[in-house]
Amino acid sequence: MRLLIVGQLQGQLTAATKIAMDRGAKVTHAIDIEQALASLRGGKGADLVLCDVKCDIGALVRGLSTERICTPVVACGIGTDARSAVDAIRAGAKEYLPLPPDPELIAAVLAAVADDSHQMIFEDGAMEAVIALADQVAPSEASILITGESGTGKEVMARYIHKKSNRADKPFISVNCAAIPENLLESELFGHEKGAFTGAIARRIGKFEEANGGTLLLDEISEMDARLQAKLLRAIQEREIDRVGGTKPVKVDIRIIATSNRDLAEAVKHGTFREDLLYRLNVVNLRLPALRERPRDIQALARHFAHKYSQANGVAYRPLASSTERLLASHPWRGNVRELENTIHRAVLLATGPDIQPEAIRLPDGTQVGNNPRSSDLPAPVQAAVNNAVAVTRGLVGRTVADVERDLILDTLDHCLGNRTHAANILGISIRTLRNKLREYGQAGIPVPNHGEQRVANG
Repeated sequence: MRLLIVGQLQGQLTAATKIAMDRGAKVTHAIDIEQALASLRGGKGADLVLCDVKCDIGALVRGLSTERICTPVVACGIGTDARSAVDAIRAGAKEYLPLPPDPELIAAVLAAVADDSHQMIFEDGAMEAVIALADQVAPSEASILITGESGTGKEVMARYIHKKSNRADKPFISVNCAAIPENLLESELFGHEKGAFTGAIARRIGKFEEANGGTLLLDEISEMDARLQAKLLRAIQEREIDRVGGTKPVKVDIRIIATSNRDLAEAVKHGTFREDLLYRLNVVNLRLPALRERPRDIQALARHFAHKYSQANGVAYRPLASSTERLLASHPWRGNVRELENTIHRAVLLATGPDIQPEAIRLPDGTQVGNNPRSSDLPAPVQAAVNNAVAVTRGLVGRTVADVERDLILDTLDHCLGNRTHAANILGISIRTLRNKLREYGQAGIPVPNHGEQRVANG
């Protein structure tokens, strides 16, 4: 994990640096905001910026935004300085780290950013076969496409492949193609020259150059627009990139890993993904099975997460009761490993006895995890609700898919009071897809709620 520390290296900040290095972080230092921005622009990338609150946190955050550098900022300062902590968070810092530094707290922050806390935990034969293939192809230079449902652990697999590759001592750079707006993604990937666009005050090195010698992960690549797909194809074929506003190509030596939770072959048929790019990326395909397809992993992962979040929250470890393990095995886990992890984290906090009982295994809406009860076993009010749902479903007959999709999206957005991120998570689509849909509806004259609002009338 690459850590950039900004501020005068004296006393407690020096101690924080040593702790981070002891935890495996590669640390660089900048004495002020200007030097920090110059370092990031110049290709000395960072996964996290740790900035002394004595520096202008707001200026750093604004500078990163202007330069289109997507790196989180954590502020640090004397623990008793509550006002500085509040001001730093308001200025855009993601977290505040009190000094003097606590080794475990620094380790937790680094793990959260670097995702090093995610291990490859598996016992099921279905996952074992995938791991065996990953081990076989990791030392090669072949591009790899990792597919699977959302939450199955595609990025964890990508990191595993990198660590097993001949590039393990080189950078592993990850770009979420769905999380970065279209107009920023090109600069994020390929960098830009000074004056290439408004706000480009200096040359900026992109992720391709940052990953030089190592591995570049293109996460959720299906969300990349067609124009950028063409430029990506050329970069993969020629092993060179063109910075935005540049006049000559730049050679790069990287290994590409891409992930998608969508069927890219179907995307090719619909004209939203380039067939030639798919061929380039899909030299080797690793399909991660859904959690429900590898039942033995449910128990192994649940036990791992119970240990992990007991330590993280400073609570006594409670084992999973046998009845709880049976309950977990019966659940379909539509959100896969991510859903299981969040559920066990919640259970660790809710459990009160010597072990984790089924009563603590609850979903975010408060409902208990478990098999769906048979219709005949449902209480009368619940059965009535089921019957109403069936009637609503029948009412969909005769309507177009586009109309039903529109109503579902807008009703969900109403439910979330216009919060695009929450609505996208509920709908199971990327924030970019949601924004594109909302733009279409707005252009068609259909009311779309703003943040904090609901439509006056649905329909």
